[in-house]
Amino acid sequence: MDAEEMSERRWDGLSVCVAGLGVSGRAAARVLAAHGARVTGVDARDDEAQRAHAAELEAHGVTVRLGDGETLPGGVDLVVTSPGWRPDVPLLAAAAEAGIEIIGEVELAWRLRPDNAAPWLAITGTDGKTTVVRMLASILTSAGHKALAVGNVGTPIVEAIGGSGGSGGSPPQGQQAEPYDVLAVELSSYQLHWSSSLAPFAATVLNIAPDHLDWHGTMDAYVDAKAKIFAPGCLAVYNADDETSTALAERADGVDRRAGFTLKVPRPGELGVVEDLLVDRAFTGSPTEAAELAELGDVHPFAPHNVANALAAAALARAYGVPPEAVRDGLRAFVPEPHRIQHVADIAGVAYVNDSKATQPHAAAASLAAYDPVVWIAGGLLKGLDVDDLVRSCAPRLRGAVLMGRDRHRLAEALARHAPDVPVVDVPDTDTGAMDRVVNEASALARPGDTVLLAPVGASFDMFTDYPARGAAFIAAVERLPRPAGRDAAQR
Repeated sequence: MDAEEMSERRWDGLSVCVAGLGVSGRAAARVLAAHGARVTGVDARDDEAQRAHAAELEAHGVTVRLGDGETLPGGVDLVVTSPGWRPDVPLLAAAAEAGIEIIGEVELAWRLRPDNAAPWLAITGTDGKTTVVRMLASILTSAGHKALAVGNVGTPIVEAIGGSGGSGGSPPQGQQAEPYDVLAVELSSYQLHWSSSLAPFAATVLNIAPDHLDWHGTMDAYVDAKAKIFAPGCLAVYNADDETSTALAERADGVDRRAGFTLKVPRPGELGVVEDLLVDRAFTGSPTEAAELAELGDVHPFAPHNVANALAAAALARAYGVPPEAVRDGLRAFVPEPHRIQHVADIAGVAYVNDSKATQPHAAAASLAAYDPVVWIAGGLLKGLDVDDLVRSCAPRLRGAVLMGRDRHRLAEALARHAPDVPVVDVPDTDTGAMDRVVNEASALARPGDTVLLAPVGASFDMFTDYPARGAAFIAAVERLPRPAGRDAAQR
């Protein structure tokens, strides 16, 4: 019996509860049913869209229960949970008390991989994950590899492994199955929490700052989840400029090798910056040799934290054996995701930049560090995170601040303490025209040479559907600003 047949036998007849029928949950349910498991999918939602999804799953042999996300089905052997479900929700707590194993879709995908599956190059961290995984996929493709960005970036991994040389399910929608050489895998702390056996070929923790503490409970638990990515046998890529990333790599048990990346001149075993060049001193075969990978101008959008992102992607690609010229070509070909330090327009000498994805202090600090002077647009749901250090560090570069959203008072208090001379405008409005008022106030504060920067610090759900909706509202408001006679229109 070959490995593929053994994998099929392992799942045949197993009773599995899939908790949460979002994108990854539905993919997991379909794949498990295709492997012969008896699958029950549960979700608290019971609306028209979810009923349509239920009908599709039932056509694949999945039993679906809507409107009850709390009760554990009877006779379950395994629970596969969606990443957003906290460990203390009643269904998962009941499974844990009964001794039933709980895993996530990522762990499921790893267990479904056949022996000849594509290796994983895995990325986690507080900020920059999606940018790095997209950069990495672009570099791998430029090197001639059949590569795909998967995981938290959007494509469920259980679907992608259908194109990695095995029988692990269907490929991403709209794509035909093909034998991928390598997968660039973005992993959140939630996904890693529910993983136990995955072992990437190479992995990186980009950075660590407080985030998702409402889910994990403590900072230690959040860090421990991130640390799982450095599995025995992998090559650990760490951020030499980030104390926690470095410490996690140093104490990781059983890793084959370590390589760092830094915005400084690299030491042996590191990738870094020498004048205007990205340079590799980790994967050249000799500690005395260095390889030129790209120029700073090849990194876009340009900002210090995005150079760090490029170096992280380059390190993972070089670990996989990608030549230097492919790093350069991949970075040049990379198309940034929207709402991440996205230049929207130049109006009357003022730049308008959309970084709606900066939803916590660490991300906002990186964004603010890229511009000077800044009129800062901030606010939203701060999720209990402290903003004092952020405001203290960015105060010298602030021309002014315009605050919106539910927790704007906490930002106002921090600005009063650490930047008392900076003019602050409070916009309490939450209606559909609120962003126009915010942008108009910011425009009034700005002078030629300034940057009006949307780097909210907080989540968007108090006013918007999500951070893309907030970013889109900012872009639309900027586009409605009056243009002085003789000035060019907004440049996207």
